[in-house]
Amino acid sequence: MKLAPFIAGRYLIAKKSHNVINIISAISSIGMAIGTAALIIILSVYNGFDSLIRSMMGNVEPDLMITPVEGKVFVPEGEVYDWIYEQESVMNMCCVLQESVFITYEGKQGLAKAKGVDWIYEEETPLRDHICDGRFRLHKGDVPLTVVGDILAYEMGISPRFVAPVEIHFPTRTGRISLADPASALRSVKVFPEGIFSVNDEIDKELMIVPIETMRALLDYEDEVSAVEIRLVQGTSEKELKRLQNEIAERLGTGYRVRDRFQQNESLYKMMRYEKIATIMILFFIIIIISFNIFGSLTMLIIEKKSDIDTLRSMGAGKGLIRRIFIFEGWMISLAGLAGGLIAGIGFTLLQQYFGFIKMPGQFIVQAYPVILSWPDILMVSLGIAAIGYIIALLPVIFRFRKED
Repeated sequence: MKLAPFIAGRYLIAKKSHNVINIISAISSIGMAIGTAALIIILSVYNGFDSLIRSMMGNVEPDLMITPVEGKVFVPEGEVYDWIYEQESVMNMCCVLQESVFITYEGKQGLAKAKGVDWIYEEETPLRDHICDGRFRLHKGDVPLTVVGDILAYEMGISPRFVAPVEIHFPTRTGRISLADPASALRSVKVFPEGIFSVNDEIDKELMIVPIETMRALLDYEDEVSAVEIRLVQGTSEKELKRLQNEIAERLGTGYRVRDRFQQNESLYKMMRYEKIATIMILFFIIIIISFNIFGSLTMLIIEKKSDIDTLRSMGAGKGLIRRIFIFEGWMISLAGLAGGLIAGIGFTLLQQYFGFIKMPGQFIVQAYPVILSWPDILMVSLGIAAIGYIIALLPVIFRFRKED
């Protein structure tokens, strides 16, 4: 087995009588290197944006969320919630009452998603790190305050520097609606703007955070909540998260859903995953097209080495050995490109990861393109391109020698 790679290596570096074979082989190897580097870099960029989005969404979405299967609200009571508090991996658990509402401010009107939260959320929310104006506070004595997304604040003209309140309106659940005076069926509360946050466009254009007691007064509830949010200790493993999720779901029964962060935004994360898969498939298809140059150069090499093949046969070399020589020859072309592409792609990604020399255009949350080098991605690319190179090297050998037989 060692003889075939040795002879193939000599053929690879030896000068051919037809220079076009060397040119085609070099083009093939360079093409494989460019394709490999492109795959490594693009996958690293996807990993970077995926991590960035998960980090931003994690400031709004909890690790686990408990919601009712039927209806909008429920009362969080029972031994299961005491059990959740006792788990070492649970950092905090807070109650949330959320509803789509109609708001008015200084003569302007709009729709918003009002999220009422308890004091635990107010004290420990990571959303505090995304305040771009004012500060995160929901109470000033007995006066209820609100923190608003920056797009919603811009559209409504809301500013924490002004003293005017934001009025929140919602149809009464218990009273009758008068056709003569429909406005009388609206319940209203006032909150004063204290801060503006910025996470992403989807959240910033509709979300406002208010005290949960204010939302209960607006919606005419006493102890009900729309969800219980559970945040885990930073660094909690995926295995522990799944264990908690399954255990809580089992203890609560079939009347409740316990969703992790992926299930809370399933469409977003699925779209990101499908985009990554589609990009991988397109780039691998391009690499397959490039690798067909190896087919042509190897076919021409077999024709050129006809006399060498006859010499090897006269010396007792079998068909298997001769075939392996040319298979290794073609495979080495792709492996050389793979090695060069890995060095270029990994090197470029590490430089961007640590120095960030390629900047993001415009005003973005990060200054440089985020990249994260993933060793499973490198392994997948290496195995995929090595397999493509081997199959492409195998085809002309099988075709040519079967024709001679």
